[in-house]
Amino acid sequence: MNTSHQDIVETQVDVAELAIGMHVIRLDRPWEETDFLIQGFVIKDQAEIDALRAQCAFVFIEGRIQKVRSASEEISRSKKPAGLFGFLKRKPPAEPQPQKTIVPRKRVTYINKVDIGTEMATARIRFEDAQQTAKSIMSGLRVGRTLDINNARTVVKGCVESVLRNENALMLLTKIKHQDAYTAEHCINVSILCAAFGKHLGLLQGEIENLALCGLLHDVGKTKIPDEILNKPGALTPKEFELMRHHTTHGRTILMGTSHSLNTAVDVAFSHHERMDGSGYPRGLSDHQIPYFAKIVGLVDTYDAITSDRVYDKGRASMQALEIIHKHRGTQFDAELADQFIQLIGIYPPGSIVEMVNGEVGIVIESRPDHKLKPCVLLVREADKTRMNPYRTVDLKASAEDAAGEVYRIAREVPDGTYDIVLQEFVDQDLIVTKPKPHSGSKTT
Repeated sequence: MNTSHQDIVETQVDVAELAIGMHVIRLDRPWEETDFLIQGFVIKDQAEIDALRAQCAFVFIEGRIQKVRSASEEISRSKKPAGLFGFLKRKPPAEPQPQKTIVPRKRVTYINKVDIGTEMATARIRFEDAQQTAKSIMSGLRVGRTLDINNARTVVKGCVESVLRNENALMLLTKIKHQDAYTAEHCINVSILCAAFGKHLGLLQGEIENLALCGLLHDVGKTKIPDEILNKPGALTPKEFELMRHHTTHGRTILMGTSHSLNTAVDVAFSHHERMDGSGYPRGLSDHQIPYFAKIVGLVDTYDAITSDRVYDKGRASMQALEIIHKHRGTQFDAELADQFIQLIGIYPPGSIVEMVNGEVGIVIESRPDHKLKPCVLLVREADKTRMNPYRTVDLKASAEDAAGEVYRIAREVPDGTYDIVLQEFVDQDLIVTKPKPHSGSKTT
């Protein structure tokens, strides 16, 4: 008796023959030389086909071929150990597949109304107001004061309005990290990134404001956690970690104790550490059991934590954080939301300090989701790392060329402060502009 089976094969395909639904696994060039962040993906639309045709001559796709195996072959094969590869290929038929969150269709398509230079002045004011509010909320709750929700709503509304005008300004400010004020700063960053994500997802303005408020309040429960645990430089003991986990329950209690309707914020504070595979806490929820906004805040919370300096760990580059998120999409994080968030952030988000292939160094001032490797960069250091005068803005999407006629390409992201480039100082001196003017500069910049 013969049996039928499928073999997975790799097939070279000319880009002219690409179609929606094909699983691209390799390109004719390194992934890092293209605009594609995800190394391996299923073609979803014509835009992805057009992008592949513009950057490649051919690609390799995954295919399956049907083969007929004889009874003797089947017996012989069954006696062989499966090994790791065989184990990974087998799918137990009875095992239920995780449910996939359907991201709501965009109800609004937003267009930035101003450039980042124009918005930066307002964004700085909104950011500083938000910082003060977050610090006031956290310190007040520690000493038993009532949560001033009206002030929180006002601050959030101002930040959302800035994000809707141009999200790049506030997103850039979230790259400025201060370890000594981590918890309050983290809440602000999560709020702003949630607002930008809500804009990207096409939520209504009221929904974005609600999501951003959830981001601001998601960690209020940490005010009930002892400082010696919050600020412990080493690993937490099992008992300490258990106490830390209780911040979700404390947050729920705090927000339920207000006189205002904060049902969504209560859900988020309680559930932002739940994970798709049920491995999270405090209730071990999974898949569709996790509130939609809690999935979003949990994702953003993780990203900002990974990219921030904490007492026990050094912040990592944005690219590393996105790689971690992508690795755990579908298990820790909702797969669809993870993909959308990666698209929003891009490889080099606003505020990233980047070194070009030719040695020049600059600050990313605008990220483009459709061209992840080609942001707009403010160049501030020559190839020998001396201060550039005047600073220059280059648009990598437009294939800008350096003095030698070579197209600008980013070689790597470097930490804030490298080559005496301190993002905070550029912001304070109003140097984050799209069309910089010649200036004398200062000793530090």
